[in-house]
Amino acid sequence: MSHRICVLFLSLLLISTTSVCVEEGFISVIISDKGLDFVKDILINQAIASIVVSQLPQIEKSVQVPLVGKAHVILSEITIKNIQVSSSSVETGDSAIVVVVSGATANLTLNWRYTVSSWLVPIGISDSGTATVKVEDMQVGLTVNLTNQGGTLKLSLLDYGCDVGELSIKMNGGAAWLYQVLVDAFKGNIRSAVEDAVSKKISEGIPTLDDLLQTLPKTISLDKTAALNVSFVNNPVLSNSSIELKINGLFSERKSVLVPQSYHKGSDHISVSNGDLPKMINISIHENVFKSASEVYFAADALQWILDELPNQSLLNTAEWKLIIPQLYKQYPNDDMNLNISVSSPPVIEVSDQDIDATISIDLIIDVLEAGEVIPVTCISVNISASFDVEIVRKSLTGRLKLKKFSTYLKWSKIGKLHMNVIQSLTSTVLKTVLIPYLNSQLKKGIPLPILKGFALENARILNTPPWIGVSSDVTFLGDYYLRHHLAYVS
Repeated sequence: MSHRICVLFLSLLLISTTSVCVEEGFISVIISDKGLDFVKDILINQAIASIVVSQLPQIEKSVQVPLVGKAHVILSEITIKNIQVSSSSVETGDSAIVVVVSGATANLTLNWRYTVSSWLVPIGISDSGTATVKVEDMQVGLTVNLTNQGGTLKLSLLDYGCDVGELSIKMNGGAAWLYQVLVDAFKGNIRSAVEDAVSKKISEGIPTLDDLLQTLPKTISLDKTAALNVSFVNNPVLSNSSIELKINGLFSERKSVLVPQSYHKGSDHISVSNGDLPKMINISIHENVFKSASEVYFAADALQWILDELPNQSLLNTAEWKLIIPQLYKQYPNDDMNLNISVSSPPVIEVSDQDIDATISIDLIIDVLEAGEVIPVTCISVNISASFDVEIVRKSLTGRLKLKKFSTYLKWSKIGKLHMNVIQSLTSTVLKTVLIPYLNSQLKKGIPLPILKGFALENARILNTPPWIGVSSDVTFLGDYYLRHHLAYVS
């Protein structure tokens, strides 16, 4: 089993001992038995790819052959050419995961040479050739344990081994007595060499993987304002049919070291319906993840925008508004304008049965630009009710904001009283043509889902179970280039 296959197996099949802390996780990842089988199959395929063409140590031995004399035999270039697996299984227990390969067969090739000397033939006789070996009923097992260590993962190898059943040898050339020598004197050595080679691959891979796991980030920087806390909380929970991991999942300011823990989930029960066809992985995100994002961006004054460019630039000139707000045009004829938009309180975000509901309060200030001076002329307060239709784009949870309704009132004005229909018309135009499209352009970034590089979601479905939003999906393996590259870097 090579270094690179262990990443596939152990980075997804996370296991634990007894849970000892009670920190809350707001992102849950559940790997189903279908997902476990998927990872197990990748593990086996990658293991075969790494073991095939492996060359075993040279074996040599001197034996006394009746009627021939003392023969010194050397077996070299012993190479595993291919491996076939007839059955395999993955089992989860209370504190470990066990992967077992049963009934595997392997084909080996080797070179042989010997020298015989006796009192009858003092000058010695030598010969060389090739042979093939068929290994049958090979069993391979691996038991691992993974614990949460300060938000990262500590890997431990609990047990491992390889057991070879039967061997059959086919000689190409050579004397008749040599075959019996190989069977009687070397069969056990070849068996041990195969078992040791496979076991060594396992024992060498675990420390390298443990080093790699230590490099997994605890936070992911999303932009200049916010970071996402992706550290693990508690220990993974094992059942007979799944493994559940919990991730902190809350947003924080990039400069912050710790994420504030002033959020409460209420019930920890997560109910996700997979429909008729079970999926490999279920990712559930609590609405507190979105609330933490709302509070972080609001506290950082990142929800304020001054818009001085629009697709329809004429909207930012008082001449365009002379029929709607004639007093604006009268006081500031043909002057350019800015729209100063600021969110007045953290947006309220809740997961509903169908989508995500958002309530946003903004102040919309019209600034007139006159003689190099910015003049605020009126402020309209707007309460927006919107919905967010969630989508999955690549490995991120994203979507589009849709305006449901809004209400307005005039907060203050330096150009006289504005009629309600004027305020509604102005606000509607700004929301539909400016603010909502702008917010949607920013929301395209989305929230990254906890999927390893080298894997992709397939046939994903979104399932809301308030206050959780769930993603139920199969997973595809994109290849091991990333794993090879990073394991080479770590080692």
